[in-house]
Amino acid sequence: MSELSLAHQDYPVDDLEQLLTILPRSIQAIIADHPQRQQLVEVVMDLGRLPEARFPGTAVYLGDSLIAKEDLQYAIDRVGLFSSDNRAGIERTLHRISAIRNRTNEIIGLTCRVGRAVFGTINLIQDLVETGESLLLLGRPGVGKTTALREIARVLADDLHKRVVIIDTSNEIAGDGDIPHPAIGRARRMQVARPELQHQVMIEAVENHMPEVIVIDEIGTELEALAARTIAERGVQLVGTAHGNRLENLIKNPTLSDLVGGIQAVTLGDDEARRRGSQKTVLERKAPPTFAMAVEMLERQKWTIHSDVALTIDNLLRGRPPVEQLRYMDEQGELQIETVETQSQERTPQPPPYFSLGLVDDRQLRPRPTGLRSTGRMKPQAPLHANADQVRDFERLLEQSWQQWEGDDEPKVRVPGPNGEDLPVYVYPYGVGRSQLDQVIEILQLPVAVTKDVHQADAVLALRSHVKGNQKLRQMAKGVQVPIYGVKSNTIPQISRALKRILGMDEPHKAEAADLRLFTRSGSNDELEALEEARLAVEQIVIPTGQPVELLPRSPHVRKMQHELVEHYRLQSDSFGDEPNRRLRIYPA
Repeated sequence: MSELSLAHQDYPVDDLEQLLTILPRSIQAIIADHPQRQQLVEVVMDLGRLPEARFPGTAVYLGDSLIAKEDLQYAIDRVGLFSSDNRAGIERTLHRISAIRNRTNEIIGLTCRVGRAVFGTINLIQDLVETGESLLLLGRPGVGKTTALREIARVLADDLHKRVVIIDTSNEIAGDGDIPHPAIGRARRMQVARPELQHQVMIEAVENHMPEVIVIDEIGTELEALAARTIAERGVQLVGTAHGNRLENLIKNPTLSDLVGGIQAVTLGDDEARRRGSQKTVLERKAPPTFAMAVEMLERQKWTIHSDVALTIDNLLRGRPPVEQLRYMDEQGELQIETVETQSQERTPQPPPYFSLGLVDDRQLRPRPTGLRSTGRMKPQAPLHANADQVRDFERLLEQSWQQWEGDDEPKVRVPGPNGEDLPVYVYPYGVGRSQLDQVIEILQLPVAVTKDVHQADAVLALRSHVKGNQKLRQMAKGVQVPIYGVKSNTIPQISRALKRILGMDEPHKAEAADLRLFTRSGSNDELEALEEARLAVEQIVIPTGQPVELLPRSPHVRKMQHELVEHYRLQSDSFGDEPNRRLRIYPA
């Protein structure tokens, strides 16, 4: 009987002998005679320590000889190359060898984990896999997420005859080498050159290979979460894993919260807050979840099922008990399903986690008032010495007195700045877009005022193309002794940089964090999502690693905003590809 014919049996295939061949012979002999060798989880070898074998729930030392450099080198010589994430494998097996290095990049420790293909391991959730909905697996390391992912890919490809593509970043799903392990069946595997490029390979798989299902292990960055959302919105079934024991961990994780729809703070009206019985500022789900269903792998063969992630997240944010199923195998090997309608001990009712998410300060966590005050019929008393309307009028006039409009013939009003300089600085724009100029001043809150009279100005801000052949403007500026600051184009980065240069705030060799409001036009979610993607790519990959990055396909007007954002960081970018797949590529400095 072949391996693939054992689809519905709990049958492990581990290739343990091939893992043992890379270990020093003294260790091989001890493991070969160990009564629990078939349950071996991993072998740990650290320089100057006793080798250790780990089994479920226990660990034992292998002999009494300390590990020497020769022992480590013996194993290193018999495995594949270690990638940038310090992982290697044995060709056509599922074993994973992870390295620990010292500060001189020399390997001083190895963790040799046994990789097993366990056929039939997804019997608990086979009905969910067959629905065609996207599925997220959660659980602590070592609970069997990757094993389940491998079996899901095989079932979808062989039993349901779907086009399945596996994004195998660390070669842990389909094994090391160019030929994938037979445990994935007819599914295809795409390898990833470097872990930071995983999100690009995810998009490449959809664009080039027409998959019906994408399988991805260890979604861990915002770019990967964004790519996962893009894949799901294109109608492709997505099956993935993420580190975290429960959905609450994803809610509190700003990097991965988009997988469950993203979280935002919303201010309710008085009537709605009273109807809900909540505070006025609450947390709500921002968008539909990327994954429609989720599985919390509490332990092997005991999983909690969330068949409607959107409903679960909404309930958790409002402090309600989530509706969930507990599935496990009993002693007779029969599937048992229990519907959990009340909160378990681990999920004790808690107020919405505003403070833990950093969205509001602790002053907003005061207990909700009760009694007559909570009905909203009580009103604050006006001060004894004045009518409430008079007080509001006085405050409005006082506020306006500091921001009086100046006509062209009125003298300039100055206030001393933090360094003794006179503020605001009056700027005369020439050929520069007024809307962009006002947008930069307002969002960055710069002490700059725009004047229509060059005689009242402290500086002239002009397009270089307009200044080059304009003798009249140059003579006028020279006559009133006002400097001219040129900008190459009418873009937000050019204008903001010029204004900071006028104020003496520009630092040419320092890339400041970008305020995305500067670059958006309508402020729509699509624009903000595209700008956030570009910002993350620049700050997390291009600048730290010096590697170019390709972004997701966008429309022309959104790509223009992304180009401006990249220019803010003093980097270069260009667009390539054909519509509708035309996208940005960002280059390091």
